[in-house]
Amino acid sequence: MKGFFSRIHPTSAILACVMLAGCASSPSNISLIPADKVASQTEKEGLFTQPVEWEKARPGCEGECPTITVKSLVFPGVPVLTDLVDHALAMMTGVNAERAPGYTTIAGFESYFWQTAGPRDEVILNANTRYRNRHLTVIELDSWQYLTGAAHGIAATQFLNWDNAGRKVLGIRNVLQPNQYEAYVEALRRAHQRWLGTQPAARENPAEYNRLWPFQPSDNYAFTDTGLVVKYDSYAIAPYSSGQPELLIPYSELRGVLRPEFIPAGTA
Repeated sequence: MKGFFSRIHPTSAILACVMLAGCASSPSNISLIPADKVASQTEKEGLFTQPVEWEKARPGCEGECPTITVKSLVFPGVPVLTDLVDHALAMMTGVNAERAPGYTTIAGFESYFWQTAGPRDEVILNANTRYRNRHLTVIELDSWQYLTGAAHGIAATQFLNWDNAGRKVLGIRNVLQPNQYEAYVEALRRAHQRWLGTQPAARENPAEYNRLWPFQPSDNYAFTDTGLVVKYDSYAIAPYSSGQPELLIPYSELRGVLRPEFIPAGTA
């Protein structure tokens, strides 16, 4: 087997791939929803989605066989977003980071995988809407990959914050006020400190934990009802046993940092 899983594709690079949708300024009033109406809005409004689900083993294989499972989404009427999700999930598969993969879609990855995978290799690709309203659709892309003979699989997550009207991905700098990126990082650092307080190993020996798993900034953010969630891949800021840490920055800590139109009305 050559190439596959030689290095897990970093999700920070995936965001660069998906920014092809553009970086123009976003419309106003993108999430100005009264706080007591947020849940109903996110349930009733937003882009219509249809699920795409399938599971396959290598054609013609008997006994132990590599498998691919896909649970993704199609956005009727927004083909650019459908294609973007397909492309981003494909790019989350394990490839040699020193060269571009020979595919750009899940179908292309499938063909490559059957040629290169070991007998028990397994890939699971998943897309779901984490948050949505009439202005925003936040999509969580997840990959889980297991290499034959490895101790365990590796998971990764990438968020896409989609501007429904502008039809583009909103990177972190699209939603921050000018010159506020460092303030965002400091708010994220405070969220990290709060998260450390929930980790027994970090409380037991803070200095050693921070030496082994220091804080790292990340732009992998998602809008939620209560604030921005920033999610990290396995091993990024914590051991594998901690899974994929999520740090929450409440909107109350982002006033003056986020552009006002991205802070829901009525939040503290």
